[in-house]
Amino acid sequence: MTDAPVTPLVSRSHERGITTLTLDSPHNRNALCARLVAELHRALADAAADDATRAVVLTHTGGTFCAGADLSEATSGTAKDGPLGLARLLRTLVELPLPVVARVTGHVRAGGLGLLGACDISAAGPEATFAFTEARLGLAPAVISLPLLPRLDPRAAARYYLTGETFRAAEAARIGLVTLAAEDVDAGLAPVLDGLRKGSPQGLAASKQLVTAEVLAAFDRDTDALAERSAQLFGSAEAREGMTAFLERRAPSWAR
Repeated sequence: MTDAPVTPLVSRSHERGITTLTLDSPHNRNALCARLVAELHRALADAAADDATRAVVLTHTGGTFCAGADLSEATSGTAKDGPLGLARLLRTLVELPLPVVARVTGHVRAGGLGLLGACDISAAGPEATFAFTEARLGLAPAVISLPLLPRLDPRAAARYYLTGETFRAAEAARIGLVTLAAEDVDAGLAPVLDGLRKGSPQGLAASKQLVTAEVLAAFDRDTDALAERSAQLFGSAEAREGMTAFLERRAPSWAR
């Protein structure tokens, strides 16, 4: 008797020079569980090795692009690589010699915003919403700051990091979180993807290196310290209360 095939959490397709990677784990809102992260690493490596690919589109099924860390893994102690694993994934996106374009038509929370920060171009539709929810859980957006803070408006980062407010695509574009807000995401991305299809592999890679230099400098300088800080927060009693309260759909003990 053979084992049933495992349904991938990241599906792949290719059309006219564009490889699309779709986060396909709607049961947990495309949370960054260990298996999804591992599959995304493999898919990105395969795309980079494909001579027919000029760019990668990162998108999603369901109503959520990415909910951030898998809190079930975090609270059960089954998360394998933790903050350093997330940092490696974000750096992989930034260092990939191909442009990475995010296509967002749903909600993005916490660590999912780090994926947007690591992408080179991103488009969000009218159903997209965004929130840095970490402070409400006893955490902080530590590791995801590596690609985000070099790109975000500083005053907006302070507001949304601290308050956890939800905001929409137009505001996300204003503060630098996404590249463009569009009523029709695919129509908005059409000229972007057409432009990328015309780029040479060398030209695209070299141009990307120019615009990601500041972000990579932040990774070189701060990865270890921010990953350690994040691990300390995840291991704290306050964060355990915050994550447990979230999973139990109740207010944490400190809420007023």
